[in-house]
Formats: sequence, C-alpha cells, structure tokens
Amino acid sequence: MALTPALEESAQSGTHAVTNQPPPLAPYDAADDTVLLEGLRREGAGWAEEELRRLGLRAGSAEAQEWADLANRHEPVLRTHDRYGNRVDEVDFHPSWHHLMRTAVAEGLAGTPWAEDRPGAHVARTAGGLVWGHTDAGHGCPTSMTYAAIPALRKEPELAKVYEPLLTGREYEPELRVPTEKRGLLAGMGMTEKQGGSDVRTNTTAATPTAEPGVYTLRGHKWFTSAPMCDVFLVLAQAPGGLSCFLVPRVLPDGSRNTFRIQRLKDKLGNRSNASSEPEFDRTVAWLVGPEGQGVKTIIEMVNCTRLDCVMMSATLMRRTLVEAGHHARHRSAFGARLIDQPLMRNVLADLALESEAATTLTLRLAGAADRAVRGDAGEQAFRRIATAVGKYWVTKRGPAFTAEALECLGGNGYVEDSGMPRHYREAPLLSIWEGSGNVNALDVLRALRREPDTAQALFGELALAQGADARLDAAVARLKDLLASASETSARRLVEHMALTLQASLLVRHAPTAVADAFCASRLGGDWGHAFGTLPDTAALDAVLARALPGDN
Repeated sequence: MALTPALEESAQSGTHAVTNQPPPLAPYDAADDTVLLEGLRREGAGWAEEELRRLGLRAGSAEAQEWADLANRHEPVLRTHDRYGNRVDEVDFHPSWHHLMRTAVAEGLAGTPWAEDRPGAHVARTAGGLVWGHTDAGHGCPTSMTYAAIPALRKEPELAKVYEPLLTGREYEPELRVPTEKRGLLAGMGMTEKQGGSDVRTNTTAATPTAEPGVYTLRGHKWFTSAPMCDVFLVLAQAPGGLSCFLVPRVLPDGSRNTFRIQRLKDKLGNRSNASSEPEFDRTVAWLVGPEGQGVKTIIEMVNCTRLDCVMMSATLMRRTLVEAGHHARHRSAFGARLIDQPLMRNVLADLALESEAATTLTLRLAGAADRAVRGDAGEQAFRRIATAVGKYWVTKRGPAFTAEALECLGGNGYVEDSGMPRHYREAPLLSIWEGSGNVNALDVLRALRREPDTAQALFGELALAQGADARLDAAVARLKDLLASASETSARRLVEHMALTLQASLLVRHAPTAVADAFCASRLGGDWGHAFGTLPDTAALDAVLARALPGDN
C-alpha cells in the first residue's frame, strides 16, 4: 500500500530532528580572555603573549578536548607485577594522558621557568596553566609538583646539579629508567601519612643513615602520594635528627628498581585521570635534602609553589565553566528569547564573570610576586608569603559553588557526563583540600601575621595602592585592621575571607574597568548582594561586565 505524500514526508523526517541545542564549543580559543592577557602584560610577561595565544587555540581544539575526555574516561590502572611475577609497581595510562603530558611539558608548564633568566618566566608559566588547564586538571598535578620541587632540591646543591637540568627540560619520557639516562624528569612528593594528614610532624616513616654520607634507607607507608609514575620524589621521614626531607628515585643509579611498593590507587571523587597512591617503603634508598631535622623548612617552598597552582587551577575551572555557560546561553532559547538575553540569566553570568575576573587577576598578581621574589625582591617575598595562603583559602573555596552555578546554566544538559560539566564540578573541591585544607591555610595566615610582621606590612602596602579610589574599599581596609587586632583561631576563616575580598577588590579597582570594580565592591564589600550567584544589584552594569567576560555576540 503506497503512502500519501504527506505521510511519506513525515516518515522521512523521523522523530529526532535536533533544534534549540548549542553547537559544540570546540574548537575555541582558550586564551581569548581579556583579563588574562591584561594580567600577563601587567605582571611582566607580555613577551609570552604570542605563544600563549597559540597554546589557547590548541587547548580549545577538538583534539585536545577529546584527549581530556578520554584520559578521564579511561582511568589509570595499577600493575604491581609483570607476567613473570616480578614486582614492577607501574601505572598504565591511556594514550591521551601522554598526549596531554607531552604538550604540557613541551610548553614549559613543569620546571622550565627555573632555567630561564628573563623576568616574567614564572608569570608566563602560570598564564600557560590558566589556558592549557581548559583541557584536563589531572595532569596538572605532576607538572605542578615538578615545578615546585626545584627550590626545595636546591637546598642540596650537589643533587640539584644532577637533577635540575632534567626537571627543567621540555622532554617528556614516561618510561621508568635511570634518571640520568633520560632527557626529562618529573617529580612527585610524599608528605602525608594516615595517622596525621596535614600534621606531618607526626610522621612515622623512619630514615636510617647508611655508611655512605647523605644516603639513607626509608621504612614506612605514605597515605597520599600523587603521580606515582614520576621519576623522583621529595619525601618526609624521621631521621635521627628529626623530621627531614629526602629525594627518592624510582630507579637507582645501577638500573635496579628502588623499593616503592604501590599498595593501591585512590578511588577519588575527581582528578580521576591522575593516579594518587599509597606507596610502601622498605629499605628504600633515599638522599638527604637539606639538614636533618629541617624537613618542613626545606619542603615549605615546594608547598608555596603548589599552593599557587591550586589558586591557578581553581581560576582556570571558573573560566572554563563560565565559557561553557556563556556558550550555552548564547545558543539556547527559552520562553521566547535567547538565554543570554534573559535579565536574570545575565545577572547570573555577570556575577560569575566578576568572580572569575577577581580570581584570575589575583592569580596573576601572585605569580608576579613569585617571579619577583625569586629575583630577590624582599617586599614581594613578604607579600607572596601571606597573599598566596589567603588566595589559596578563598579562591579554592569559591570553586565548587561557582562550578555548580555554571553547570546549572546548562540545566539538565549540564548534569549529564557528555557535557563535561560534571567532571569540572567533581574537580573543584580538590583544590581546596590539596596542600592544606581551608583550616590549615587560614591558620597559616595567622601564623605568618604573628611570626613575620613584614607580611602584614606588605599586604597593607598593596592595599594602599588603591586608597581613596573607592569608599567601600577604604572602609573594608579599615575593618580589616580592626579584625586583625582581635584575630583568633576561632575567627581565622572570617579574617582570611575578608583579607581575600579586600585584596581582590583593590586589584580590580586599580586594573579593571569601572563597571567591573564597582559591581564587585558593591556586592562583595558593600553588602548589596544575596547569598547565591545572580543576586547583583540593579545598579550593576551587567552589559559592560558581560561584554568584557564573554566577547562576541551577547
């Protein structure tokens, strides 16, 4: 029986015509960010802009985005023994992980800045992380630890002479071999243990001296050792003189495997492309880094560097999810208008844009301080000491709420794995936990204020640069002084939150357009704000904020 023309046309059209759905975001330019580029120039790394823009196109390419997706869908697998029964303790990764790692190392996102003498090298690396982080956050862990290991390793010049040229290189060689026979190395760290966590002074891993000066053997069990496939590790252990820092290679100079028994990989909420492990040491050969009993002091510089990277990656997640939310809102219509044209959605996106700009601006300011501190600027060193801990506390705390709100902009589309938003949401809490939870960082700020008075002077010196430009900011600075006078452990979080908001506001007042600075000060300092994103006052210049954050057709 023949179909009528109308029925034939209906049969051919099918039931799955797709309308009112956004096209894929990729390919896009991850460096198309006015705030990022302005900060790059301002903090002394404008020379890196062309390379950063090239990296932005690569990060937003369909290929790189697929690498990120596959690296997280095909998680690392622990292989404790080979087919013959020999202990190997290796972690196998999907090829996409290696593509991501190879690119990151080649682009200088690991230890490279320590080998470059030009000002702004550390800023350029941070900006590169803000861009390349649009792919996958997990592989940022080994690159971050490799970057952070260099200043700690320099406490032992003879070891640094051997390993630093390889840790600062741009070659990625994932196979386990004698470190000095490779063209590039990665470094990890093993600090925490199950009985103490952040309280590393309670560590029980024992370090026993051997007959060879500076060489020890370790025995113990570490609780969180990320990136166990790295070539060398900085490890804390109890030597006869107290808690000390050691360098532990996976492969010894004679080619034999050092004892590094990986008991298991952690089954984590996020960061699933990256392997985190529990290694067991048993007569594991290690080299002392720095004096005995000075382990925390030796490794603290590594902690400062990785804390900066926590701020950086939180800012990256904010920017990445804001871009995704803005893209969806541009192409999705509801109730007779595009989402981007709906007043309340514009309020939400503008509020997120303010948070993202404040996070990115602070990140680059911290990177600039780190760069200048390395070059001997004592004032910047003091500012870096306190501001990095402040930024680590606040920016990473804002990440989960931010990514949840950005996900909600996509509605149900954001709640499915294919969108990528659930992965970003699961990733966000890690940055607050890694390198000290909120309480640890808040108390660290108090410790710095009490023991190192120059840190408070440096902070208020920075805030003074915006004095008189905004009455709400001036009032916030005055209140901060009052809070400092009565600071206690109980109120530490409140104090650090106020420090962070005041610092972010001062940076925006100095460097951002008036519309951005005014909206931030009105909401974050002036109290004209609700308790969720999307509650900016009617006086906020939403159009100007969005035009800056989401260039294109708004």
